[in-house]
Amino acid sequence: MNFEKIRKLTGGFLLVSLLLCVFSQPFQQYLHFPKQVRLLEGQQIEFHKTSAAAVMASGNSAEIHAHQHTVSIKGKSAGKEEMFLKLAGIPVKKTEVEVHPNIKMIPGGQSIGVKLNTLGVLIVGHHLVQTDKGKFSPGEQAGIEVGDMILEMNGKKIENMSDIAPIVQQAGEEGKPLDAVIKRDGQTIRKTIKPLKDKSGQSYKLGLYIRDSAAGIGTMTFIDPKTKKYGALGHVISDMDTKKPIVVEKGRIVNSVVTSIEKGKNGSPGEKLARFTEEGRIGNITKNSPFGIFGQLDPGAKDSTYAKPMPIALSDQVKTGPAKILTVVDGKKVEAYSIKIVSTIPQKFPATKGMVIKITDPELLKKTGGIVQGMSGSPIIQNGRLVGAVTHVFVNDPTSGYGVHIEWMLHEAGIYGGGKSPSAFKE
Repeated sequence: MNFEKIRKLTGGFLLVSLLLCVFSQPFQQYLHFPKQVRLLEGQQIEFHKTSAAAVMASGNSAEIHAHQHTVSIKGKSAGKEEMFLKLAGIPVKKTEVEVHPNIKMIPGGQSIGVKLNTLGVLIVGHHLVQTDKGKFSPGEQAGIEVGDMILEMNGKKIENMSDIAPIVQQAGEEGKPLDAVIKRDGQTIRKTIKPLKDKSGQSYKLGLYIRDSAAGIGTMTFIDPKTKKYGALGHVISDMDTKKPIVVEKGRIVNSVVTSIEKGKNGSPGEKLARFTEEGRIGNITKNSPFGIFGQLDPGAKDSTYAKPMPIALSDQVKTGPAKILTVVDGKKVEAYSIKIVSTIPQKFPATKGMVIKITDPELLKKTGGIVQGMSGSPIIQNGRLVGAVTHVFVNDPTSGYGVHIEWMLHEAGIYGGGKSPSAFKE
């Protein structure tokens, strides 16, 4: 037998052996044995293993039992464990077991009015000032950009638009430039602006369009029964002109009454129309983030129509299939409507688009056409657990949209710990 024939026979034998190994039950079990298992206190999960495999574990956070064909894990207390898959007595794969607190939240669903005051005043555009020498925009010439926030002028703190005019007028009459402190993309810079006198009057102007507040409606997502912290909307509030997130100086949420619905259709999202008043204040706003708005309810504020606390689900515990959302389409009445979770991503790190959902409830489709503006924040309930919130509608299919996992909203509210902080998230 020559060397070439021996080489081919040996190669064929090794190839067959490799294929048999790859498709063998123990090797397949190795591939499918999870690298990480997450569960809540008191929750029990089970997954399969081969009879030839053994499991070794240590720690006090979870009860881990290896049976002939399955492994069962029950969360005891918040913490981490290590579990090893053993083949022929040799540890071949490590699994991290994380047990998370089994916290309960009051699901929202009620319509709320949102009123935000910006940090300083926000620059939303430039305009030309008509002077004796022509048309100019002092602000634009000074390098002030749309999206900038003016925090101070000549050493005086700027809190709203009415603070600007007297300072500008005084500087103009004295013929002195203004020293402005600007916040841009998280950095503080200084700009010098020379006000110009408007030819049509005696006033001095900067050639800037400014805004100091924003308002709209949305939906409450959850309330912590212990601390009365809340989360709503499920997405950031951005300025309508600059498209940049609004940096909150102070804000409030108020009671809102839905008066009518503009139905959504392909290419044109619908909208809830509502009214609210300052007297109906129910809480403050302390944070405006990619995961929604957050704050504290005022003493005496009513929790929700669904006042009984409900357990949450982690992002990797949400399943495709039927679910419900809680929302208001008429007056103040919170009602449950059927949806389908079309897809869900078991996210390990915070991200806003964790689910794709589709409205299936005939009554809601008849009233709204699907997901409409103002429905953002509507809690998503599956199998008796609060799993997330509605965030965005698909413009070309108003029956469908995105949802965010409740886990990340609770992180951002400072209620729930563990993992990477959503504050580090960037869209």
